[in-house]
Amino acid sequence: MSVSLLATAGCAVGRGQQTVGAYVDDSAITTAVKARMVDNKNVDAAAISVETLNGTVMLSGFAKNADEKKVAAELAWKVDGVKAVKNEILVRP
Repeated sequence: MSVSLLATAGCAVGRGQQTVGAYVDDSAITTAVKARMVDNKNVDAAAISVETLNGTVMLSGFAKNADEKKVAAELAWKVDGVKAVKNEILVRP
């Protein structure tokens, strides 16, 4: 049951790219970042994608303004295990 949950956590990492333990950690980070975004009224979690590889979180998608983009990155940094955040969110004109 937990294996299928981890496989659908939204992480774009293949099994051959890292150890199972690292994959589980990255999946947990991705899930935690998304959960923080869902809980935050200043971020549209549906418009932002989160992927994690070796502790580096990649944020992509669209934000309504620069503040939303900034808050999304701040939320990612607050998750345990995050080593870096690459914020590629585009602000809609």
